[in-house]
Amino acid sequence: MFNRLLLMLVLMSPLSLFAQQEVSGKVFDFDNKTFPLQDVSVKNLNNNQTTKTKAAGQFNLPAKPGDLIVLSFTGYHTDTLFLVDLAPKTIYLPINSTSLNEVKVVGARINPSILSPDPEAKEFKRIQTDGLRGKGNNDRAGGLGFNLGYGKYKRQEEKIKALEERDRYDTEIAQIFTEAYVTDMVKLTGQDLKDFMALYRPTAILVKSERPFNYDYYTVQAYHTWLKLPESQRRLPPLPKLKAN
Repeated sequence: MFNRLLLMLVLMSPLSLFAQQEVSGKVFDFDNKTFPLQDVSVKNLNNNQTTKTKAAGQFNLPAKPGDLIVLSFTGYHTDTLFLVDLAPKTIYLPINSTSLNEVKVVGARINPSILSPDPEAKEFKRIQTDGLRGKGNNDRAGGLGFNLGYGKYKRQEEKIKALEERDRYDTEIAQIFTEAYVTDMVKLTGQDLKDFMALYRPTAILVKSERPFNYDYYTVQAYHTWLKLPESQRRLPPLPKLKAN
């Protein structure tokens, strides 16, 4: 009888431990790190379990190592947490930079000369007639003359600005999406790490589309997508060999 009871306890223990798996933690304001945030939404993307933080910022959520946790709160940046273990977490949410603080205008004066036309400015016309003065009876007269210099200059400026903007995003990606960063996030090493980074390095257009770009969330999501690929598709195809002349 005793042996049967012992066997039942041994068989039930793993199920009990599995059922009790959860992650706990507290959420605070990033700038005021002693200020807890209440009603922050905490969601496990792997099992779709959701909860909200209590008055002291604490939460408990069913989870297991390897799960992806998303924390969101109105007026704050959405944060993503990849669970390496189930130790208690402390999260600091930064205020969304697009939320404008209240501004009180006490008084203001406007210098009227700022809005007045420059008395020394010369007249500039984009479209003008070529004039009739000094024209002979058989000379061409009338018509329109177009000044296209400004349009060409503006297009050149826009191209330069676009290239500079792309360069800034490429620099940001190179500084953040490094081998050390990716290894710390998803624990890849060696050739797997190089193949993953070659396939999923974020583009400047993608980083520009969401500011500030959440590199943690993107990297973990890309890693889960990469794991679902067959082994043959987890690396870039080799470059075709060029035929010698």
